[in-house]
Amino acid sequence: MSETKKQTADSTKILIIDDEPLIRETLREFLTQEGFQTECASNAEEGLVLVKKSRFDLALCDLQLPGMDGIQFLQELLRISPEVLVLMITAYGSVENAVEAFKKGAQDYLIKPIILEELSGKIQRLLEQRRLALENQWLRRELNRFTPETKIIGNSMAMKAALELAKRVSPTRSTVLLTGESGTGKELLARAIHEGDISNHGGKDSTGRFIAVNCAAIPNDLLENQLFGHRKGAFTGADRDQTGVFVHAGRGTVFLDEISELPLATQAKLLRAIELKEILPVGANEPITVEARILAATNKDLIKEVAAQRFREDLYYRLNVVTITMPPLRDRREDIPELIEFLLQKHSKTLGKRFNGVNHDAMQILMSCAWKGNVRELENALQRAVILADGPLVTPMDLPPGLSPLEGDPYAIDALEEAVKRFEKKHIEKILGRFQDKKEAAKKLEIALSSLYRRMAELGIQP
Repeated sequence: MSETKKQTADSTKILIIDDEPLIRETLREFLTQEGFQTECASNAEEGLVLVKKSRFDLALCDLQLPGMDGIQFLQELLRISPEVLVLMITAYGSVENAVEAFKKGAQDYLIKPIILEELSGKIQRLLEQRRLALENQWLRRELNRFTPETKIIGNSMAMKAALELAKRVSPTRSTVLLTGESGTGKELLARAIHEGDISNHGGKDSTGRFIAVNCAAIPNDLLENQLFGHRKGAFTGADRDQTGVFVHAGRGTVFLDEISELPLATQAKLLRAIELKEILPVGANEPITVEARILAATNKDLIKEVAAQRFREDLYYRLNVVTITMPPLRDRREDIPELIEFLLQKHSKTLGKRFNGVNHDAMQILMSCAWKGNVRELENALQRAVILADGPLVTPMDLPPGLSPLEGDPYAIDALEEAVKRFEKKHIEKILGRFQDKKEAAKKLEIALSSLYRRMAELGIQP
């Protein structure tokens, strides 16, 4: 027996039900020698008692049993433990018996006299099928982890605008540039765009991969090879051809995070991939056609990068077909309670704890923090609280040290009048910071210049 099969057998428990002692003991002895854990019953009623006491992976059951027959046992077994695989045993081998067993949920059947090698083969096949089914179930769950409905939280105007634009562009094959500060969820939105493309775009291969590449995390001399691949003999150690990310993605999506960190030479190759849909692997003489869609993200101002000659202007315009900006958390504070609920549920489940939410004082702090790290920073704070606290509510004592409301933040208090004053002061200060000319500032605020000076005096804003 191979090592893999041995490990599978050691962890597999089989129930044997047959009213003939010789058959029952022969099966038990053979399966035990094969490394399986086994238990036996002489009738269906005994078998059901064992099923209620312990978990079984597979059941071998005779169709003809005294009292409750094999079909009745099969139905009751799958009601109690629907994940059990069932092999029915019959002395008749009639098509009618086999069809009836399959209809009721059996996976296969054996005809007496039982050939032990055939039994072993059927068991291994069923266990392998179950392993693949569980793996596919896991993959489907991983795929669904990144759908917009389950992962992107936010009903603020800023988030709704970003999601609406993503929804419109998703079914197309357009290049999209995602901008926003670090931690705002640009990769999540990219995955959502990709998944929406799969579900909505009828002509697209539904198996298209989503491959994310952080351009800042890979050394420059390796990045080009990672993206475009190489040919055998292109450099020392290149003992075989290697496809790059663009080929590996097929008709899926290549997500280039931190696109501003691409070297200028690599930017030129990327421009060709976007314009002509072809790449030139390292050491190759002929280009390769690629079909992958490109989504890119950056937390830098690419226009400034172009002006500083660190980013190609022609590439910027190719990437900037559709631009979606992810708002910082401080600009969508109304989404914080919903984010807190989602993140607490996520980490509580992972850590096996129960948290119902945060108390009032903790919510005031979380609503009013600067959140320079955006959603990522909020998640880290809540994960820490779940790890260290006992629940069921997160309190200020459970939050990271130094996490406190910003002075003058309108979210730090309950009183509406004072909150409005604080917001008005911050907003006027922001406009004055943008426009040194008070007349221009008053115009942008849509108030008279005299009203601006009066409000500055009342709110304690230095002229």
